[in-house]
Formats: sequence, structure tokens, C-alpha cells
Amino acid sequence: MSVMVARKKVVRKWEKLPGRNTFCCDGRIMMARQKGIFYLTLFLILGTCALFFAFECRYLAVQLSPAIPVFAAVLFLFAMATLLRTSFSDPGVIPRALPDEAAFIEMEIEATNGTVPQGQRPPPRIKNFQINNQIVKLKYCYTCKIFRPPRASHCSICDNCVERFDHHCPWVGNCVGKRNYRYFYLFILSLSLLTIYIFTFNIVYVALKSLKIGFLNTLKETPGTYPSTVQRGCSQSLTVLTVLEVLICFFTLWSVVGLTGFHTFLVALNQTTNEDIKGSWTGKNRVQNPYSHGNIVKNCCEVLCGPLPPSVLDRRGILQQEESTAQEESCPRGSSTQEPPAAKGPGGQAEESSAQQKDGSVPHLSAVPAPSLSNAEMPEEKQLTSGELPVPPQDAGQAEH
Repeated sequence: MSVMVARKKVVRKWEKLPGRNTFCCDGRIMMARQKGIFYLTLFLILGTCALFFAFECRYLAVQLSPAIPVFAAVLFLFAMATLLRTSFSDPGVIPRALPDEAAFIEMEIEATNGTVPQGQRPPPRIKNFQINNQIVKLKYCYTCKIFRPPRASHCSICDNCVERFDHHCPWVGNCVGKRNYRYFYLFILSLSLLTIYIFTFNIVYVALKSLKIGFLNTLKETPGTYPSTVQRGCSQSLTVLTVLEVLICFFTLWSVVGLTGFHTFLVALNQTTNEDIKGSWTGKNRVQNPYSHGNIVKNCCEVLCGPLPPSVLDRRGILQQEESTAQEESCPRGSSTQEPPAAKGPGGQAEESSAQQKDGSVPHLSAVPAPSLSNAEMPEEKQLTSGELPVPPQDAGQAEH
């Protein structure tokens, strides 16, 4: 017969998380949906380093020292590792309130603010919190239905509240927050050193070649030019390679080094980019930063070397959803389970019941008849005295079935 069987389908929590994020590798990788500029970042770093390792490094390793490509490789690997760690990690997203939690918060707000007359603007939803003898305001997020923790903010691109929100960086394809800020800082620091390194040794390469064969001939004998192509007069088409490396490093140098200096200043003050842009601690009221220790070393240690909190999203947690599926199962004849008449074969219970109906007798509905007990065979608490009526038990219907 056909039996409905409940089959549980395993669903991970990252599949049901709100917000505009992209997940890969079964929720292990978390990024923003806008990843175009992140791919451009990878292309510029990989392309520039590939040209440097393929051409200039071979000449410099022979003429100067074999340690030049080794140190460049260390900087390159460290920059790529910190970039991927920043891009693929949870920046500190705060989960949204569940319906019951949101309803409870609404009740608290209504109890605090009271009934607002119609036509009047309700008061702002703000809670005051004291940190180091300084009053900090906790703002209510209408999207996440929570009061945001201190220094948290809602990212309009990822549509999530991020703890210790710094900024959304399209170059890394992710928000920068409490859980990945240190890796972002190490990335821009190592990228600055790598850019300075490649730019400097490109200049050294051109200077060494110019001392031997002259500056114009050095430009003609750019990396990637073979002797056969030089003889054919095609070397001018490949002079772009060295110039391209120098130009990329030159323009990247100012932007990346300037960004590194700005974030070094923020780390020394224990301040975020969001707080600096809004002027949270340098406004007209001259409120001091309650998170600063007043010491550059302590601030740097807290931001870059402090304990890293775990993710509160539980992206790979399991959600179970039941799906009912019909399966055909054959039951042996003579079992106590009541079966429909159509499932019986010829000569079965269906023919017997029809024969009894023709004779005018009522068919018995129960599969197993209930045994009748005499008054003597009943237990002591069940025996009836003379003149006493039997009282049916409360769960008599359940006992019959």
C-alpha cells in the first residue's frame, strides 16, 4: 500500500541567511555579491608580479644577488594570503533578530516611549550605554530589528550589520570589520612594500642595462624580446612591458602607500574609518574616544594582536526540513493493520464482508474481537458490586483502537 514517509533534507544555515552575500565551498567562503573590482585587484597583482618574476628577476639574480627573487616571492605570497583571508572571511556580521525577538524588542520600545499621539513623530530609538565613563548611543536598526552594539553599523551594499564596521572595500570584495580588519591592514602594508620593491628594482634593472648598452637600447631590449625579433625590427612592439610595470607600480604606489599611512594613523588612535568620516570623536562637542588607551603601543596591540572573536553566524549549522514522499510497501496478509478492501485479492476480506451484507448481518469493524471477562475473572478494583453501574473509563475510546 502507499505510505507517506517523512524524509529529512539537510539544509545549511548559510542557504537561508538574509543579506546580499555570496557563499562558496559549502558556506566556508563568504563574500559580497559585487566582486568585479576584486577580480581586477587579482589581475593587477598577479600580472605585475608575473612580469617581474619572468624577466627582471632573472637578470637581477645573476647580476646582483639571488636573494632578490626570494624576498619578492615572500612579499607576494604574504600579500596574496592576507588578501584572500580578508576577502573570504566573515567580517563580523551580526545575525538579524528572530520574529519573537523582534516582537519583544518592539514591546520594550513601546513600553519605554509610551503611546505616541497620531500625527506626531515618534522619538528616536536609541539606548545610552556607558563605556569608560563616556556615554555611547546604541542605535536601532530597522532592517535587522536589533539595537546595534557599539561601533557597529549597517552596510548598505551587503545589507548586514557589521560589528566594529570600518568600511566596505570593493577592492577586496568584502566588508572590513572586527574579524578581518587586521588582515586588511596587513594586506595593504605588504602590498605597499611589494609595490615599492618591484618599482625600485625595475629602476635598478633599467639603470644597470643603460650603463652597458645605453638607455635607448635598453628600451629596445625589453623583457620578452628575442634576438630574432630584434633583427626583424619588431622589438618596438614589446617595449611596453617594462614601461607598463613602471606605470602600474608608480600609480599604485601613491594610492596604496597613502592608504596604509591613513590606516596606520587610525590604528594608533584605535579608531575606525566610519568614525573618522562621521567625526564621532572630533566633533563640536569634543567627545573623547572611549576605546583609546591613550597609548599607541596598547592601541596597536589591541587592534592587530588582540583575540579574534569567533563568527556568530554559524554558517555551516544544519537546518532540517521535512519532505513527505510516497513509497510503496507490501504488508503480509493477516497483520493487525486494517487494509482497504481494494488492496485485498479475490477471496479476501472484501468478499466475506459483502457476503455478510447480503445475508443481512452487520460486519464486525474491529480486526481483533475484544475478549469478554466475567465478573469473577475481573481484577478486584474492576469487579462490580450488586446494584452498581459500570463506569466507562475516560480513555475508553483510545483502548478500543
